Amino acid sequence: MWKLWKWDGQYIIGDLISNHKSEVAAIKKAKKEINHKRQTKEIKKNEIIIWLEDEDGTPMGAIIKNTKGTKRIRQGKKKE
Repeated sequence: MWKLWKWDGQYIIGDLISNHKSEVAAIKKAKKEINHKRQTKEIKKNEIIIWLEDEDGTPMGAIIKNTKGTKRIRQGKKKE
């Protein structure tokens, strides 16, 4: 789940704007709501962060996806 965060005056990841299933949908919403000029993608072990910046590099928000979490394991019926 991709989460779009907007700068609230104190924190870069301050106000949650929306949740999206795809990265493309989150970027489209960010262009509409935040009106950023640049984006920088940072990939870590547990999460993917796309920093949204103004022309001079001032941070305006972020799009975050946590990649580590619980995975569902399908268990079939036991045959005896």
